[in-house]
Amino acid sequence: MKIRNIIISISMLAAIQTGCAAEDNIHVKGNMKNTGDTLLVLTADTENNPQTVVVNDGKFEFDFKLDKIDRLFCISPALMRGQDGVNINFVAVPGESVTLTGDANGSYDISGSQFYKDFNELDKARRTVMDKQNELGKRCNAMLMNGAPQDSVARVFQKENKPIIEEMEQTVTNFIRTHSNSEAAAAAITYLPANKMRKAVALLSNDVKNGRMKPFYQGIIDRYEAQQKAEEQSSQLQAPGREAPDFTLNDINGRPLALSSLRGKYVILDFWGSWCGWCIKGFPQMKEYYNKYKGQFEILGIDCNDPEQKWRDAVAKNELPWLHVYNPRDSKVLADYGIQGFPTKIILGPDGKIVKTIVGEDPEFYTLLDQLFGAK
Repeated sequence: MKIRNIIISISMLAAIQTGCAAEDNIHVKGNMKNTGDTLLVLTADTENNPQTVVVNDGKFEFDFKLDKIDRLFCISPALMRGQDGVNINFVAVPGESVTLTGDANGSYDISGSQFYKDFNELDKARRTVMDKQNELGKRCNAMLMNGAPQDSVARVFQKENKPIIEEMEQTVTNFIRTHSNSEAAAAAITYLPANKMRKAVALLSNDVKNGRMKPFYQGIIDRYEAQQKAEEQSSQLQAPGREAPDFTLNDINGRPLALSSLRGKYVILDFWGSWCGWCIKGFPQMKEYYNKYKGQFEILGIDCNDPEQKWRDAVAKNELPWLHVYNPRDSKVLADYGIQGFPTKIILGPDGKIVKTIVGEDPEFYTLLDQLFGAK
């Protein structure tokens, strides 16, 4: 995501001066501590072109154009760069005005219409639970800084995070049940796990269920269900024991390299991109293990969604010693392997069949390498 220059139109200035929101805008006014001097305002559709808002002594005011009800994020530039920072977000409704007051790093209130009064109650309840999750994350990071093994810290996080997730689900469900006549309850549905959303819709009153919030919650339900279907398909394509589809792509020297030419040895297919922060963060440990078990397996890096020169530059910059191929956008390789996230590492056995798929930068990948090659 790139930060654009400040864009303030004449129409926006007029709206701010009068305090009125156009029918397709939401008008946002804030008086908050710890926001810094700049906020970037965006939705999922505008993440590559956020609106920049200047903050003066904690005060800000702006209009944001919306063509539908959507989740609006007011974040600090640091957060955009992947660092810790401010993240104020809420469901934005075209034609309404909302006021934010309090502490961006602590407790704050969302006020305006009845929708926002009810939404504020939901948001406060959710943030109380999220605080527990944040504290758990800080504690686990401290454990890593003190030298605790990644896999043991991951187990601690997974064990202690499970009841927090369950508490969040219960908190949201209780809100929907007790506010069935509120549009905020329809918005709350989108904070539930995908497999619980349709059941929660039945808790809404008919007026709310079929009202102006329906396209918002229904659109998210449809996207989650489509994603779930894609993930189920990926699981089938990546199932252990399945023969890996062969492909031929050009290597770093521009010569064709066929996956089948590596048959007879363990091969790790690493789907990555220079734009993927977690992919880059994982390279030092990958290089460590590549050297640790040198000759016992090969890595084939498969570039995804990069211009060719940027891919070449990334391979050189990160000094990646294994095999690499360039995967053009019209290639079918991602679809053939059901790739849904990055990085994805697929371990193939000498017989060319899938042994295991690891999505994300997961310590389990290195535990598996130790199990496969450590005893040899």
